[in-house]
Amino acid sequence: MNGFFDFSHKPYILDTACVAGKMESEGPLGGEFDFEDKSNLFGKKTWEEAESEMQRLAYNAVLSKLGFSFSDVELAISGDLMNQCVAGAYSFSNVPVSYIGIYGACSTFALGLAIGSVILNARRNIRIATLTSSHYCSAERQFRTPLEYGSQRTPTAQWTVTGAAAIILSGRKENSDIYVKDAYIGRIIDKSINDPNNMGAAMAPAAADTLTSYFRETGTHPSDYDMIYTGDLGEEGSEILCDLMRESGYIIKDNYRDCGCIIYDIANQDVHAGGSGCACSACVFSARLHKLMRGGKLKNILIIGTGALMNPQMLMQGGNIPGIAHLVHIVKE
Repeated sequence: MNGFFDFSHKPYILDTACVAGKMESEGPLGGEFDFEDKSNLFGKKTWEEAESEMQRLAYNAVLSKLGFSFSDVELAISGDLMNQCVAGAYSFSNVPVSYIGIYGACSTFALGLAIGSVILNARRNIRIATLTSSHYCSAERQFRTPLEYGSQRTPTAQWTVTGAAAIILSGRKENSDIYVKDAYIGRIIDKSINDPNNMGAAMAPAAADTLTSYFRETGTHPSDYDMIYTGDLGEEGSEILCDLMRESGYIIKDNYRDCGCIIYDIANQDVHAGGSGCACSACVFSARLHKLMRGGKLKNILIIGTGALMNPQMLMQGGNIPGIAHLVHIVKE
């Protein structure tokens, strides 16, 4: 048994919207987000409230783009990095839509798309919103140390993206020619990495496992796709992934990039190894990749959401950081 899902009924991506914070707006994608706030607070008093507000802003923005009201979407699937996924829970409080909260760490964007597509493959006459978010300040407070502590970041550390993205999926075409063709749900891979400042090394083996499994299942090769994107391996994890794939007989470096190396200017922004967080791949897809697909510059891509399934208490007790990676194959007709 494997995690491959082929969708006979096409789950169409109707539109996307995303919001971003200061570091993101000052990076290579600055000006491409639907909403930017250099205060990182989005009109709220705390980082946690700001993250919830980001999801609300992204959801309202994508509904506005499509001319939809709340009643035009039947189901919302949302995930984030905070305990009990409270960013999504708070942003959808009292919103008249059925709700599913998910946790896949930084793989949540791809996981949400995959789950939404599975549901639409079975029930075509509904629309589904998938959302995810992350915030540098709330993530540091939860997973490492509060910013006030002033801890030194190591060279392999990554910068959690402050942002959120919302996507509307539909089982009907509805003027869209971009859809999720298939998906692969990954396995948990534990290679005994226990450094919370080197998540790329923890996630890369899971990305390699999912990608090689997908190639073998579909009988395809890296050259069959316009581009292959990982979620947030950063520079360190990307190099490891390319090495692991080469050992398995697949050369991906010619058409591969990591979203954590796209959203920031690593040479000129102090983000060390690159970007991470749920919003990393979500915002890159919404702000740039989806637009490139609409314009026909990309027609056939793989996105592998990568997640470090870490918990501070488990790490303090000597535990490792298991990795997970989920893949979605997105095409333009």
